[in-house]
Amino acid sequence: MKTELEKCMAGEIYNCHDEVFLEFKKTTRALLSKYNSLPYDCKGEKREILQSLFCSIGTNVSVGSPFICDYGCNIHLGNNVSVNMNCTFVDCNKITIGNNVLIASNVQIYTVTHPVELAERLTSDWNPGSGEYFCRTYALPVTIGDGCWIGGGVIILPGVNIGRGSVIGAGSVVTKDIPEDCVAVGSPCRVIRKINGACKYD
Repeated sequence: MKTELEKCMAGEIYNCHDEVFLEFKKTTRALLSKYNSLPYDCKGEKREILQSLFCSIGTNVSVGSPFICDYGCNIHLGNNVSVNMNCTFVDCNKITIGNNVLIASNVQIYTVTHPVELAERLTSDWNPGSGEYFCRTYALPVTIGDGCWIGGGVIILPGVNIGRGSVIGAGSVVTKDIPEDCVAVGSPCRVIRKINGACKYD
């Protein structure tokens, strides 16, 4: 029988109020509180916290503050990654960001979601004392390929893969996969043109 964590990572309905997730949140909130209160020039201390917070982190990575994430342990960052201030990563499933990636301010990445139909979304026979959440939840991974640039205020929804070298225009809402080497904009986000991908991404 699968644990709630195994269900979550498999993209299945899971109990987001299971003890394992509450512990993740408790640990993460403490680390974020320290991180976001540090002065700008405390590079070494910030790096140590990010190493404790994330599952993996490459070289030459900067994460502007304030920064918010859910579990932290599902975030993977490559080399040469810049995450600007006021970004939110809801990492109930994996968020994987490749090498040489720029993420502008106010970007939101979501992995968690709920069934659309109300009858499916509500937990049947829900009891407030059961330890379960009143609605059903599942989470899907998000991947941002090498060499991408994610513009300011972009929202990336669960299950989305953004191909390497692509640029997502500011304010876009990315609901579906975006191929590599293109510019995509809008809500919902759509490809408007291809760009030259004849360079090394990593």
